Amino acid sequence: MPSDPNLQRFRNEDLVLRVSPAVARGRWDESRYEEFIDELCGSREYQKEAIRTALRFLLGGEYNSLRDLARQNFQQNPLLAARHGSWTNLERSLQFPDQLAASLDMATGAGKSYVLYGIATIMLAEGAVDRVLLLCPSTTIELGLTEKFRLLASSGDLRDLLPEDARVTTPRVIQADQTIVDGSICIENYHAILQHVGSSIRDSLMGKGARTLVLNDEAHHVVNESKAQTKRWKEFLQNTDYGFRLIIGVSGTCYVGNDYFNDVIFRYSLRTAIEERYAKKVHYVAEMPSTDEREEKWQLIVNRHEEIKRRLRNRKLLPMTIIVTPTIERCKNVAEELKGFLVHHEGRDPDAVQEQVLVVYNNAPDVRRLPYVDGLTNKVEWIVSVSMLNEGWDVKRVFQIVPHEERAFNSKLLIAQVLGRGLRVPEGWDGPQPEVTVFNHDRWAPRIRHLVNEVLEIEKRISCRVLEESPHHFELHNIEYDRPPQSVKVPMTTGYTFFSKGYVDLATESPAEDVTIEFEDATSGQTRAWRTTIHRKTYTSRQIAQIMHDLLVQADEDAAERGELDQRGRYADTWSVEKLEEVVRQSLANIHATAATESMRQKFLQALGTLRRRESENVRYVLNPQSYTTLSTRERHADSVSAAELRATKTLYFTDQTRDALEDEQIEFFDEVTEEGSGFKAVSVRNRHDFKTPLSAVIADSENERRFIRGLLEPDNLAHYNAWIKSTAMRFYEIDYAWKKRNRPKRGKFSPDFFIKIGDLIQVVEVKGDEELSEPSEENVKKNEYAKAHFAKLNEHLDGEGSPVRYRFNFLSPANFNKFFQALRDGKLESFTSQLDVKLREMQRTP
Repeated sequence: MPSDPNLQRFRNEDLVLRVSPAVARGRWDESRYEEFIDELCGSREYQKEAIRTALRFLLGGEYNSLRDLARQNFQQNPLLAARHGSWTNLERSLQFPDQLAASLDMATGAGKSYVLYGIATIMLAEGAVDRVLLLCPSTTIELGLTEKFRLLASSGDLRDLLPEDARVTTPRVIQADQTIVDGSICIENYHAILQHVGSSIRDSLMGKGARTLVLNDEAHHVVNESKAQTKRWKEFLQNTDYGFRLIIGVSGTCYVGNDYFNDVIFRYSLRTAIEERYAKKVHYVAEMPSTDEREEKWQLIVNRHEEIKRRLRNRKLLPMTIIVTPTIERCKNVAEELKGFLVHHEGRDPDAVQEQVLVVYNNAPDVRRLPYVDGLTNKVEWIVSVSMLNEGWDVKRVFQIVPHEERAFNSKLLIAQVLGRGLRVPEGWDGPQPEVTVFNHDRWAPRIRHLVNEVLEIEKRISCRVLEESPHHFELHNIEYDRPPQSVKVPMTTGYTFFSKGYVDLATESPAEDVTIEFEDATSGQTRAWRTTIHRKTYTSRQIAQIMHDLLVQADEDAAERGELDQRGRYADTWSVEKLEEVVRQSLANIHATAATESMRQKFLQALGTLRRRESENVRYVLNPQSYTTLSTRERHADSVSAAELRATKTLYFTDQTRDALEDEQIEFFDEVTEEGSGFKAVSVRNRHDFKTPLSAVIADSENERRFIRGLLEPDNLAHYNAWIKSTAMRFYEIDYAWKKRNRPKRGKFSPDFFIKIGDLIQVVEVKGDEELSEPSEENVKKNEYAKAHFAKLNEHLDGEGSPVRYRFNFLSPANFNKFFQALRDGKLESFTSQLDVKLREMQRTP
């Protein structure tokens, strides 16, 4: 993997906390359970090692808490120090530092339930606990675990292999509506417990947590839910009324967003599971032709599905494709698109399509059909789902996954969950390893590659934040606006002119097109080309002409109802079907085509797009002051700069106070940046008293800003102002404005670059390049107009309040930097006008 000096890279394996093999034999002898573990896990050695590791952590006597384990690893593993920066940072990130709590990372399909049962049964048999509480995220998993645990608990072969002096040989598997008695494993959906702890749980566990083992299945659910939900889960497990001490979480996706869990003690990775053939191979799109047509995308997905279907026919296995969407609304819409495509393009029977396509979201009617889709006679081939189907849904005939939008695929957690639904190998599979296709957008390929390669990339950054005790803080004033739109409408008095050139410009597009897509093997990195053909619907010239003529007839009828026909005449009379057909023919002849595709049909209809517009409309936004507010420079939030940015366009200004204000994990990078000859753009302000800003450091976002800051720091200028602050790009000091982009009204918020306090004057500066002097952008013209009006209103308000504070605003480019600082030294900024101010005023038009 190529090295990027701007990033720190860590393999997930490097971040696993190693449990010491040192065990107090008098406390724990794992050899007593080897035969039981062998029978339970069979040939899956990783399951055995997961059980041994968890029990060694809980029973070995080496650790009193997760904090002990983490501290030992921090001292022994330099990569943990590089990742977290300091022991304090790592300690702060631990979910349950005071308890014997840890996580097991086991790839989907690796048999987590066997590991959970093994840990629970051995802890009960050893007499280390009296009861086990197993929390899971859904009723689907709850029912599946309950069924599997009861089956395992009833196994005489397993029972006979426990030590003769085992305290419990047959655990009682129950749910939370029953009293949790000694020797029982209680399995419950954690949502129910968090929302209303039932009386049986409360009564059974009150004061008994020290003798209770808590197991969290799919633990990533809780830490990735809302802060309120996570807080309730932690409060339950940390509640001193229960006193829980022993907590083990298990998950196949140990991520909080993109960050790997900090308490993992055992890892069986997705890559290893694939390489050892316990999971399907993963092939994802590495490169594909771009297409904006939805129908063409559906063709590619359906073609791939049909090819997989042909390959599996001899195995009498019907493959399934899952399409993942981010919201319920998108789920419904995508499902309708798919059904429509299968009916209209593929020519399938609508009733058959209804049976083949499942639409899954909370409380959807199709949810009741989910448990049966793995049946031999089930005809479901497509599932359209919101976000991701719940873990515990163990269907093994998924052979294609389609993340429909980026929001369904924008973190390692989501990618791992998406892949997890297609990894399970069908029962009795022999021969070549089965494959699952991820039909992703090719720009998402690196995300899958990083996940499978188990890489955590952390961008090197330095933060700039407010120094609370700085003597350079000052107050600013702002205005909150109401922005009602005002529109000016101009009725149409004459008709529209169509097809003035006698044709419509069309892009070449063939009725059939061969497409090649590169798929990459997630583990080997090898690519394989897949070729298919997409077929486009076509129309004759006459068909297009008739569609357009029907639109003209409808427009004439609408105009007649409004009494407007006398003003413009009938479009349908002017443009007969034959005349329109000639336009279509000429348009097609220009690109040597004989038939129109769907995208061409749309272009012809767009040529008539003004038909229904009865008037033109200009919209402007009038800013009405609603309230006047005061904010302190202390309210400015932190911003940061990356290694790549400091090598390219940005510059860091720092003092001898900057390093102490950084997070621990940023100090090493700061030292690298500030080392002489580092290649990074960084400027040391040697006398901190010259740095008259309340910030720990300042980031110049461009060469122009760098030159302006250099002017502020010139010794001749320092005595002529009190303090200054560079604003952030958003959410600190914002000014409402409006402009037009491609003739469409736009609204935005504008954050000026610099605020300089000079006695009672607040000088506000927006820095731009000299290129704006010749061709200012429309947006900057409007920023200037609205900013000038904003500060005029603000000064009027301050005057009315009897405040001596006044504001001035200037656009400034390097051509006038010297003149600006001369005016500062001469005390004449109140009358200063830059060349860019003049140019923007000249370009100003009435909004």
